[in-house]
Amino acid sequence: MSGTTRPFAGFEWMIAWRYLRAKRREGGVSVMTLISLVGIALAVFALIATLAVRSGFRIEFTNTILGANAHASIYVSPHVDPQGVTIRTFKNYDDIRKKIEAVDGVTRAAPIVKAQVMASANGRNTGVQVLGESLADLRNVPLVNEPQEAWGSIADFQSGVAIGSGIARDLALNLGDKITLISPDGMQTAFGTSPRVNSYDVVYIFQVGRYDIDKIRVYMPLAEAQSFFNREGQVDEFEVMVEDPDDIDTLVGALMQAAGDRSLAWTWTDASGAFLNALKMEDNIMFIILSILVLIASMNIVSGLIMLVKNKGRDIGILRTMGLTQGTVMRVFFICGASVGVIGTVIGVILGCLFAVYIDPIFTFVNYMAGGGVWDPSARLLSNLPAKLELGDVLSAVGLSLGLSFVVTIFPARRAAKMNPVEALRYE
Repeated sequence: MSGTTRPFAGFEWMIAWRYLRAKRREGGVSVMTLISLVGIALAVFALIATLAVRSGFRIEFTNTILGANAHASIYVSPHVDPQGVTIRTFKNYDDIRKKIEAVDGVTRAAPIVKAQVMASANGRNTGVQVLGESLADLRNVPLVNEPQEAWGSIADFQSGVAIGSGIARDLALNLGDKITLISPDGMQTAFGTSPRVNSYDVVYIFQVGRYDIDKIRVYMPLAEAQSFFNREGQVDEFEVMVEDPDDIDTLVGALMQAAGDRSLAWTWTDASGAFLNALKMEDNIMFIILSILVLIASMNIVSGLIMLVKNKGRDIGILRTMGLTQGTVMRVFFICGASVGVIGTVIGVILGCLFAVYIDPIFTFVNYMAGGGVWDPSARLLSNLPAKLELGDVLSAVGLSLGLSFVVTIFPARRAAKMNPVEALRYE
């Protein structure tokens, strides 16, 4: 009859379940089973939680880059014209803008004036980056038009300047206060270059959630920036947005051709590609390291099964004399080990997903218990700890855990199946 029994029949599951829940005095290894299950669950939890945080970092970093910066910046390579004047800007920028926007895949080309200046207010000073552009173009910068937090109205942009929350904090500025900008590139006098100084009303304060943007970014109306930086009728560069930021490198040639001779391009991948590649490499390394933890946890299943096989030698001998095949015995012990792996994996997935979903209150609690200061935005560029659950990451963790659990279970299960029933019962 055993020869016609289908694999993984009900009685095989019944025997396996009985062995798993057997007490130590009955020859079971319930404690080892529990340790193996907890080990698998914690390893899977750590793997999913880590991958979720790494994915969150990558997505949040990319979103803040693309949400507050151009996909590509087109600028002029400095050169000297026949009159001996060094050219660093675009003239006739309206015509050039139309040519760039005509490139297939381009959604926006914004002419801007860009410069580094000193900002001063309330007896404090800091270096800032000024971007001069029109209100219409500024509204097309997603994280500035709809930031994490905002004070004031972007509609008032033409009557003042918009500043990042980090600048407002450093200079103790509020809406309606004045910020003084000092440019070293000012008026030419008989005594040399005189710095240009002007004060502007703060009409809009934004917080995009990225430290290096909130800390230095100041937006100024294009006409005012042209006047302040001696760029009348000229712009420094074009901020270009495209439909698919990942394909920006394929459009660089067409963009430079549209902008004219001596134009150069600097894409978001040029600026941040090395960091994103480092994140990807770190993801792979972390996955390998945490995979070792899953492997170590899986080895506990082997230890538990070996002890179970040793303790159940008499039972194995009896089952074999009753007609159970080697395959049936192997499947019984395989079910024992695989069940631990499956249950531990399910628990680990639940814990990992809950951690990713509720990471904000968890992190707040950890920060409170540590007395604050656990997260430094200036070092990590992001204002909070991000986490993003991705199906691929969860499936990778599940596949790894179940695969290792099933594979390591085979060896002790085969040992049980090959046990000689005569030897098993000899001393019973």
